[in-house]
Amino acid sequence: MAEDSLTILGFWGSPFVLRVKWALELKGVQYQYVEEDFKNKSDMLLQYNPVYKKVPVLVHDGKSISESLVILEYIDEIWKQNPLLPHDPYERAKARFWAKFADEKCVPAFIATFSKIGEEQQEAAQEARENLKILESGLEGRRYFGGENIGFADIAVGFFGRWVRVVEETVGINLIDTESMAKLSTYFDDFLELPVIKECTPSHDKLLEHNKAFHKILTSSST
Repeated sequence: MAEDSLTILGFWGSPFVLRVKWALELKGVQYQYVEEDFKNKSDMLLQYNPVYKKVPVLVHDGKSISESLVILEYIDEIWKQNPLLPHDPYERAKARFWAKFADEKCVPAFIATFSKIGEEQQEAAQEARENLKILESGLEGRRYFGGENIGFADIAVGFFGRWVRVVEETVGINLIDTESMAKLSTYFDDFLELPVIKECTPSHDKLLEHNKAFHKILTSSST
């Protein structure tokens, strides 16, 4: 690997890998992309992420950074153009808060809705709806979490607009209610239509096909 190279180790269907791609695209930074096979992890992945052995991994000048939110902050510190985090300390704190809320509260509820069945699934779905409603409050009348332009929190939560709808269609449960969460629903649609976002985001149909197959594997032992 060249000393001045920038490489993402990823998987096309991972929303966390998408975060890294989006951030670099917004910065206008060129990078190489290496697709990983979860069933046969590469020596490169095991070398650069020996702790978690998962994607995404960003390799910059031979040094590796893991965990998507950590990678986003690294990218923002290295490449100053088109900053992701706001200058104001309070606004920066809020952006980090919503990103952490997304990972610690929203994502686990989505995963449980996707992977569980019966009463456990219904409870997870209700928790997911409640968390999405809380997330909506973070917009505070703004177009994006970052204001008029997308920023750190938007990169962190924006994939919900594609991923959650794939989960909904896969399991037949509504999570993003277009009436009670009209602002959030519009936000997701607006975010995903931004050219810089849309160009490197997998299509709904491709993700749906992949996740339906994965869902069948996950739930086969429970039925």
